[in-house]
Amino acid sequence: MNLAIALTAARYGAATANYMEVVSLLKKTDPQTGKVHVSGARCKDVLTGQEFDVRAKCVINATGPFTDSVRKMDDKDAAAICQPSAGVHIVMPGYYSPESMGLLDPATSDGRVIFFLPWQKMTIAGTTDTPTDVTHHPIPSEEDINFILNEVRNYLSCDVEVRRGDVLAAWSGIRPLVTDPKSADTQSISRNHVVDISESGLITIAGGKWTTYRSMAEDTINAAVKTHNLKAGPSRTVGLFLQGGKDWSPTLYIRLVQDYGLESEVAQHLAATYGDKAFEVAKMASVTGKRWPIVGVRLVSEFPYIEAEVKYGIKEYACTAVDMISRRTRLAFLNVQAAEEALPRIVELMGRELNWDDYKKQEQLETARKFLYYEMGYKSRSEQLTDRSEISLLPSDIDRYKKRFHKFDADQKGFITIVDVQRVLESINVQMDENTLHEILNEVDLNKNGQVELNEFLQLMSAIQKGRVSGSRLAILMKTAEENLDRRVPIPVDRSCGGL
Repeated sequence: MNLAIALTAARYGAATANYMEVVSLLKKTDPQTGKVHVSGARCKDVLTGQEFDVRAKCVINATGPFTDSVRKMDDKDAAAICQPSAGVHIVMPGYYSPESMGLLDPATSDGRVIFFLPWQKMTIAGTTDTPTDVTHHPIPSEEDINFILNEVRNYLSCDVEVRRGDVLAAWSGIRPLVTDPKSADTQSISRNHVVDISESGLITIAGGKWTTYRSMAEDTINAAVKTHNLKAGPSRTVGLFLQGGKDWSPTLYIRLVQDYGLESEVAQHLAATYGDKAFEVAKMASVTGKRWPIVGVRLVSEFPYIEAEVKYGIKEYACTAVDMISRRTRLAFLNVQAAEEALPRIVELMGRELNWDDYKKQEQLETARKFLYYEMGYKSRSEQLTDRSEISLLPSDIDRYKKRFHKFDADQKGFITIVDVQRVLESINVQMDENTLHEILNEVDLNKNGQVELNEFLQLMSAIQKGRVSGSRLAILMKTAEENLDRRVPIPVDRSCGGL
């Protein structure tokens, strides 16, 4: 939405700049009145470090949670009007919610609102509402994630086990709640918007929400026109299509399938995301070499995002790998592990288009992985299983899991390696490449010594039983292999006289 607004503004003549930071405000004195007023801003390109000045008749501060930091550039004594509030959201598998039904409840255990909605074939749940400090890198806390999970349990059938391990992604956003500086009740915090005009003419639009952004913009521009005697016609925002909306229709995706040979799911995603610009993305799509789909190589198999979107994203101001996994696609918000899986290919494609050298590519990979780890919940997800995790299993379960483990550890070493797993898989005619096996074992190799000890395996199975971990490839692989091995035990024939 944010990108669509910026692109639409650009098509109507706005000059846009990405990754730009305001360092300070420029001011000048009116020679006739002696009054000082804001006349522009000193800006910094945070990707290159280059600084430059932008001159303007009017400066509008529309910076969300950073509202007060810009206001204090204008007047260091300005009273704060923004109260940042952290809202944590989590994403869970789609089976946690019906496809076309959502739920919102304002009467939770502590009065905060909980919503539970189908989104992008997943389930999104939230939210917390906690005072926070402003930061460029908000991080979801384990406490907030568990609060949402505990509330969610109240709405689901007792047959459905709400597991911590099913949280595929989690993030924290900062709401810019405001108090009106001209209100008598300065303690009232509002989700409505406030337009404030400083003594030097800086216009601040603060608060508000996505659903009222056009009303916010109209009120802000009206204030700018009136305060600075600007020339402007009547507002045109009502009924104005954002980029991609003009020729969109609910059946547009069918043309993408028929004209380009895209999968139906991919075509629906492109049409819903890019509107009538989806055809430009389709034109960039690579041939798959398969009978069907003809074009549209996916970044990861379980999501409809295709490689062509990376190339198109660069045309729409994408500068970093983080832009692609979070601000052009929704991979980081839907599944952090899938986003990490797609990262190398995304960096390769972006590097080719933007002429990145090997150092730049590695830097982009590391930055994006750090973003996933801290800001999208990968850290709290991975900490559900550590070398300090307790083993809480019944004696019968411990005995059962030990037997399963020893079917792989045939030499009774007390640990299993890639060689052990390969040997068992070969015995049941299952092929798996060594790199994949290494990844699978590494997820459970808590002390990172290249092998999975019995204790580590029991910690894994305990975490799965507690719901802290789900979808462990090693656990499922070992269970499946054990079942196949058991089925291959020869049937005794002694009671049938040696044969049938």
